[in-house]
Amino acid sequence: QVQLVESGGGLVQAGGSLRLSCAASGRTASTYAMGWFRQAPGKEREFVAAITWNSGTIYRADSVKGRFTISRDVATTTLYLQMSSLKPEDTAVYYCAATLRPPITTITQYEYWGQGTQVTVSS
Repeated sequence: QVQLVESGGGLVQAGGSLRLSCAASGRTASTYAMGWFRQAPGKEREFVAAITWNSGTIYRADSVKGRFTISRDVATTTLYLQMSSLKPEDTAVYYCAATLRPPITTITQYEYWGQGTQVTVSS
């Protein structure tokens, strides 16, 4: 089992920045990759970004390229999402997730999920 706890969400004005964190614990040595997903009201949960845990290979959704940066600290088993130039359409609950195998951009591949953190971007 892998336990995930997100933090760092909040209310920010359009154009602002936020950094989300996800602390992982448990059987993290088996983790192949971790990712961020988001779900806006009335919409399906969607892929935002992911990173392979050992090699650090990064994948990002086109909608966040150039604005969001995913990173990880292997020593502390913490995942980050630095969000800049935020837009109202980025408003959603952001979830951290972990998977034991590829492909890592597929939501159904992720076995472990955090409880989510709300990000609200005002116009």
